[in-house]
Amino acid sequence: MLLIYTYKITPRFTYITKHIFEKMLGVPLAFTTEISDFIKHEGPKLTYTKQALQNEFFIRSHELLFEQGINDHTVKPSMWEEVPCLFPAGEKSSIPFDVFAATFYMLSRYEEYLPHVKDHHGRFPPKESIGYVHGFLQLPVVEIWVQKLYKALQDRFPELKRVQGVYSMCSLIDITSSHAFGHRGLIRGLSGFFMDLGSLKFRRLLRRVGVWFRLKKDPYDNFEFLEILLQQYQAKAIFFFQFAPYGPFDKNVSPFNSHFKSLIKSVADHFQVALAASYESFGKPEVLATELKELSGVVNRPITGSRMRYNRVDVPVSYRDLVDAEIQNDYSMGYTHELGFRAGTATPFYFYDIYLEVQLPVKVHPFAVHDYALLKEKSDLDALKRMTHLYKAVKEVGAPFNVVFSNELLGGERSEEWQRLFQKHLNQFKN
Repeated sequence: MLLIYTYKITPRFTYITKHIFEKMLGVPLAFTTEISDFIKHEGPKLTYTKQALQNEFFIRSHELLFEQGINDHTVKPSMWEEVPCLFPAGEKSSIPFDVFAATFYMLSRYEEYLPHVKDHHGRFPPKESIGYVHGFLQLPVVEIWVQKLYKALQDRFPELKRVQGVYSMCSLIDITSSHAFGHRGLIRGLSGFFMDLGSLKFRRLLRRVGVWFRLKKDPYDNFEFLEILLQQYQAKAIFFFQFAPYGPFDKNVSPFNSHFKSLIKSVADHFQVALAASYESFGKPEVLATELKELSGVVNRPITGSRMRYNRVDVPVSYRDLVDAEIQNDYSMGYTHELGFRAGTATPFYFYDIYLEVQLPVKVHPFAVHDYALLKEKSDLDALKRMTHLYKAVKEVGAPFNVVFSNELLGGERSEEWQRLFQKHLNQFKN
């Protein structure tokens, strides 16, 4: 057991140290504010204060974990052994930065509470993130920090043993439009027909008519392809289905369509099914709860996970909405058009609400790659190269690797390239 001495045990301090030691390292942990208890302890121990007591393992504390609410701290990364670190701690500290404050800053998404200009979907812009600005967005810095902390502790306490993290991969399949032309109803079908005709999209028009008369397969209906590949490579996947009425940003097949329900049931026989929350449900937990309940009714079992439309995460409100809707797992922590680690980590973590100063019962599963971030690549090989850097970074630290693919791109104009990329992505993990 590791004992930590600090002068004040706060919810922030407890949250982040338990995440680091108990969840990431598997090291039992205890706290004390009594110097006498700390001195008597014969096992591994460290102090987290402004001044060291004696010659113990000491991390000089930043005030971040002892505050309440939001303060505009000046956060400028420094380098330690070629790794960017936050909150430098000085020469007397056993490691040169406050790993607890730095990890809390990243996981809590502290910077997203600070004033910023949101994009047209109400999202935090990735180019304003500290990871993007300082060039470490594509590094799982939290895992790297924790590894370096453990190594420094083990050098002092050889008896301290950790549980090794396991590298794994999961494909998150986003199904916000299950079909491009089929099962959309007469009015929507005819509207699409005349829009294609008016804009002279004759190739799309012919494909639409071919699908209507069952001469061609709907381009978005690539579920058999996905099932065969995922089973061939014995790969884990979660299928996120949107189950909401038609709207300006929600254009899926009607949730009342029997073919759509049959598709969901078929996929649920082999893979985990979760909710792709609608655009309309943003900020409306009652709508979110309704979508979750109705989708659960189709598969006849509880659904505990969701992804937000366009990865619209507004901290902390979005996570409070998930709690109200009784959703336990979120898969929206990442950027749609930028590769990397939005929270600086690949390891799942429980979200901490800074305004309430409490850990919420929602586990956040970060993703590092969204297929829309690869649209600018010229070929599937170029896209795979971009992904490989992230694969290797996560594999080195032994963490889960989540990748978002959408059936729309897999069935779009460059479908052959995207399908090749998906297969190479599975093959790379297996090998």
